Amino acid sequence: MRKIHVIGIGAGDPEQLTLQAIRALRSTDVFFVLDKGEVKADLTRLRRDMLDAHLPDGASYRVVEARDPKRDRAAGGAAYSPAVGDWRSARAGVYERLIGEELGAEETGAFLVWGDPALYDSTLGILEEVLERGAVAFEYDVVPGISSVSALAARHRTGLNRVARPVQITTGRRLAEGFPEGVDDVVVMLDAHQAFRRYMQDDIDIYWGAYIGTPDEILVSGPIAEAAPRIERLRAEARERKGWIMDTYLLRRHPRDRPDRHD
Repeated sequence: MRKIHVIGIGAGDPEQLTLQAIRALRSTDVFFVLDKGEVKADLTRLRRDMLDAHLPDGASYRVVEARDPKRDRAAGGAAYSPAVGDWRSARAGVYERLIGEELGAEETGAFLVWGDPALYDSTLGILEEVLERGAVAFEYDVVPGISSVSALAARHRTGLNRVARPVQITTGRRLAEGFPEGVDDVVVMLDAHQAFRRYMQDDIDIYWGAYIGTPDEILVSGPIAEAAPRIERLRAEARERKGWIMDTYLLRRHPRDRPDRHD
C-alpha cells in the first residue's frame, strides 16, 4: 500500500518544523512539489532548503515536480466557488497522476504544505477526491505545522484573543463584506485586495506581516489609520520586487466601554 505524508512545514523558516515533521521527512521516498512558475520559484527553493536542512547527507529520496493548474482568479460573486471547485479537480488529476506514476507500490510520498494543512489549504480535500475517484489507492497521515497565523502573533509578541473574547479567522473576501458580528479580534488570510482599507478607524489596530519566517519578512503594526498607508506602500514594493506576496494580519478593535479590554 502506498503511503502519503501531508506535512505542515510552517510559514517559511526551516527552524519552525516540528520533530514530528522532520521524522516524516526522513521516512519519505518521494516529495511531490507543484511548480507555480518562475515568478514563484522562491516557494520551490524554500521547500528544497528545508529538505537540505533536515535530511542527513546521503539520504535517498526523489523530488518530483509538476505544473500547478491555473486558477481563474478573476471569478467573483456566484462564480467564485465553482471556479475554485474546477481548480481543485484539476489539481486532483495532477495528484492522481503523480501518485500513480511516480510512487512505487510500497513507497512513501509527501506533500509539503505551507503553514498547517488544516487551515485554508486544499491538500486534504484534494487527496480525498483522488481516493474517491478510485484509480489509485493509498493511505495518508497529517503532520500539523506552525501556521502563518501563529507565526504572525509570535513575531508581533501578541495573543490572538483577549480575556473571555473569541477570535475569528477569515479571508479578505469575507472581510470586504463586513466586520464579523460579535468579534473584536479578526485574523485575515488570502487578502489580495487589502480589504483592511475599509476599516480606517481610530479604534482598530492592525498587526500585519508578509513572507513571515523568511529572510524577506516584513512586519507593521499600529492604529490602522496610521499603518495602512505604510502597509500599502511596502506591499506594492515587495510584490513588484518578488512578483508575489503572502501576507496575513490581525485586526483588533478595542471598544473603550468594555472592562475586559486589554490593549
